[in-house]
Amino acid sequence: MKKALVPGLTILLVLIVGVIGYILNSGPNTGENTAESSDDCDVSKYTMGVKWQQQSAEAMALQGQTYEMATRQLDRAVAAAPDDEDLAIMTDLDETAIDNSKLLARDIAECHDFSGWDTWDDWEENGEPTMIPGALEFFEHADQLGVDIYYVSDRTEENRAANVEAIAKLGLPQADDEHVMLLGPPKDERRAKVESNHTLLMQLGDTLHDFDGAFEDTSVDEQRKLVEKNRAKFGTEWIVLPNPTYGDWSESDLDEWEAPVRADD
Repeated sequence: MKKALVPGLTILLVLIVGVIGYILNSGPNTGENTAESSDDCDVSKYTMGVKWQQQSAEAMALQGQTYEMATRQLDRAVAAAPDDEDLAIMTDLDETAIDNSKLLARDIAECHDFSGWDTWDDWEENGEPTMIPGALEFFEHADQLGVDIYYVSDRTEENRAANVEAIAKLGLPQADDEHVMLLGPPKDERRAKVESNHTLLMQLGDTLHDFDGAFEDTSVDEQRKLVEKNRAKFGTEWIVLPNPTYGDWSESDLDEWEAPVRADD
């Protein structure tokens, strides 16, 4: 009996070890699987910027402060303009007048990299953007002053009806086909069209090429030089809104402190 028992126990032990090994190697929570999952779905780099844009009181304060400054500057510009001139302002839409952070947050939650913009078309047609704090009051004030408002955006022409409807639904004044200029010609050309029969008092945007084509397709270093060159325009003719969620700067290398890390115990 003892001789027969030994082979049986050996087989049983082999089976047990095999089952345990299978469980350890195929379980959903192994370190290897977690690492692979993280590598396949690494959108965490976007989270902090979107959280700041959507949730921080500091963002709300800064956006409202920017539009308050723009209101005072617009009043001065209108008062200084000749009475017989047609006056206009030109504004970008996304992350300048309207907030699309719900789309970005949804994409992050679904492990989808929004920077490919392949979910944007659906958002234009069916999305639920909200107003940037202070924006609606500013544009209503501009409308009351008799200033033409041109919404110059790189939203798509194919979704024109949905785009015009979306901003009209938010209450933005002058939201019609004449005043909404969508993706097609470069913004420089759309700006020139506005300036052909208006005095352009102010531009608003969240990226520098919203203001001047010289900022387009240039390095971040060159953009910084152009900012210095045009310093007098910022806060007067050019009003910049903060956008930490996407932009030309996002692929830039960081300037690091070269000292070694010395963490407190």
